[in-house]
Amino acid sequence: MADDLPELIDVSIKPVETEKQEEKKSDEFKLVETKRKRRQKNKGDAEMAVEEEEDEEDMTFEDDEDAVDADEMNTDKTEPLQKIKFPPVAPEKLLDGKFEVRKIHVPPNRFNPLKDNWMKVYTPVVEYLKLQIRFNLKSRNVEIKTCPETTEISSIQKAADFVRAFVLGFEIEDALALVRLDDLFLESFEVIDVRPLKGDHLSRAIGRIAGKGGKTKFTIENTTKTRIVLADSKIHILGSFKNIALARRAVCNLILGSPPSKIYGNLRNIASRAMESF
Repeated sequence: MADDLPELIDVSIKPVETEKQEEKKSDEFKLVETKRKRRQKNKGDAEMAVEEEEDEEDMTFEDDEDAVDADEMNTDKTEPLQKIKFPPVAPEKLLDGKFEVRKIHVPPNRFNPLKDNWMKVYTPVVEYLKLQIRFNLKSRNVEIKTCPETTEISSIQKAADFVRAFVLGFEIEDALALVRLDDLFLESFEVIDVRPLKGDHLSRAIGRIAGKGGKTKFTIENTTKTRIVLADSKIHILGSFKNIALARRAVCNLILGSPPSKIYGNLRNIASRAMESF
């Protein structure tokens, strides 16, 4: 028994020594990280932890939204939605208790036509647009005013455009289209705005626009579906936005000196395109 003891002690001590040696070797070959890398590692770990927390919160919110949607679906099944109905606004509230007034000046050369066609001007403004109208002899203005019976805010603007178109020289039937239709406009410009002309040059430009017996003007009107009034050096065009642009281009070309034959060719092309579109 005495002989066996040292052997047992040697066997028990050898593994301890080998473990210590291996630890020393591993310590010798262990890489040492710099402070910068450690900080980056710590930051990365912190960011990962924050992202995991946010994902968990998103999951909880999505679960809550799903729960809310489920509750809404249940309510839809049980109680059908009712449409909201808005009652019509009273005329007094529409105008906020204030009455608008528009004044249109009448030149001396339009007094007699206005006097002869006064009932044709008065009837649509009062009966259709529900407005008040009068002619002030002192200021020589046509005054249009809203009243408690007025149902639309835009009616006073329509009436003002209608009276202004008649005062500028349009026929009463053509001017009445401004009241009946919403997409009609009135545009005015002068020959001087296109090209500064004086004396005989100005009169020749106006003659080119009118043509012999008004032929050129009528051709432009019929092709572009507009109405044109030549009042001295002023030109007034009544029609839709696109048609006004076509008529204005033709008139401007005549003012700049283009011969009527060239304008007729352009108008013929416009007419053919319009027929193809229909």
